[in-house]
Amino acid sequence: MPLWLAFFTTFIISIIWLRFIDYFASKGLISKKLSRKIIHIGTGPFFVLCWLFFPEDPFSRYLAAIIPLLITIQFFMIGIGVIKDQSSVDAMSRTGDPKEILKGPFFYGVVFVLLTILFWRESPIGLIALMVLCGGDGFADIIGRRVPSFALKWSPTKSIAGTISMFLGGLIFSSILILIFTEVGFLNITFRESFPKLLLLNILATIVESLPLRDWDNVTVPAIVVLVGLILF
Repeated sequence: MPLWLAFFTTFIISIIWLRFIDYFASKGLISKKLSRKIIHIGTGPFFVLCWLFFPEDPFSRYLAAIIPLLITIQFFMIGIGVIKDQSSVDAMSRTGDPKEILKGPFFYGVVFVLLTILFWRESPIGLIALMVLCGGDGFADIIGRRVPSFALKWSPTKSIAGTISMFLGGLIFSSILILIFTEVGFLNITFRESFPKLLLLNILATIVESLPLRDWDNVTVPAIVVLVGLILF
């Protein structure tokens, strides 16, 4: 697919996805907390799979990174009140305060931009970090709130069910994306040799996510994956 067509296709898919969830949240069809996490879970896989559209061009990673950059700038403008977008506020904040978007959602977007530019399709590290952030951290909150289980002693707001969901969600999402990118030839690794490393990275990410660092998970989780991933890969 031509470079600019890949860009516009990815941009349209990303916007449709975000607006789709915004609509349901603004109509009260799903709760604010659930919409926030659905966006958290789904945005990453959709965006990363769109990388497959881009040609082998040195500029591809930068053009792809423009999409989360533009969305992150929009988040920032909504958070500081320059742009009035109540549907986005309803979908991405816990309490309806636009300033909340300047925390988790804003950090989430910045991480996407950086990982896209730094790792692209040439390394599994960026893929794994993004999928652990989306599938792991996203499901940890959704499942943790809905499945009764004991709270973690060192982090009373988090539960055993949420921690298990973090590990499984991250492992499943990262495994699927590694399989896809390996099969199409973008990654010069085999799934069998990479799976033990995936296990270790997801264990470490789960430990970090379990710490009582509210609103910083979107930074600390991918950070540990990147730091250890650079050693493993």
